Amino acid sequence: MKELPKRKSLSDLPPELQSSGSHSKGVDVTFRVGQKVVYPNHGVGLVEKIEPGRIDGVEQLYFHLKLLGNNSRVMVPKANLDLVGLRPLCHHKEVRTLFDILEDGNIDTYKDWKGRYKQNLDKMKTGRLIDVAEVLKNLRLVSQRKSLSFREKKMYERAKYFIVSEVAHVRSITEREAEEQVEAALTSSLAKRQRTTRAAAAC
Repeated sequence: MKELPKRKSLSDLPPELQSSGSHSKGVDVTFRVGQKVVYPNHGVGLVEKIEPGRIDGVEQLYFHLKLLGNNSRVMVPKANLDLVGLRPLCHHKEVRTLFDILEDGNIDTYKDWKGRYKQNLDKMKTGRLIDVAEVLKNLRLVSQRKSLSFREKKMYERAKYFIVSEVAHVRSITEREAEEQVEAALTSSLAKRQRTTRAAAAC
């Protein structure tokens, strides 16, 4: 049975441990209690506490997260922050870039299912908003041509939720409003692609 700490809380730790950092592409990122973060493939979470704990006989610092999509809770060891890709919410500028990508009509996709799935899975694993946007746009195009496989449908739903939830938190809007914005961008992208395809066929 896993042994969890009972005594120490964040306030019991020395100042240097009351927040902790993660390295993302060479940039030191500090997480703190009360901060909203993104847990790749799970959505937006809240850092509820940072405290030492002992699991399987190993004592280390743990980040206790509340996942806001379903109110579940997870513990992430400090040593695994880079591995799981935990990161801060993106900035407004990054959200604007996200919508530029969703709307641009440029969609690159493998024709065969296996290649496409691997490409999209690799992008999902990065947890980067722009990579997930490419997956969403890619699968939306495929779904217009034929039914998605069960796994791709699940990936599409996960990518859409991942984007909608982060956009909602960054822009301080409801998830319904964020979803409407994402849908409008995808519709615009597909329309641009159709115009480009028709123009190329007419040449």
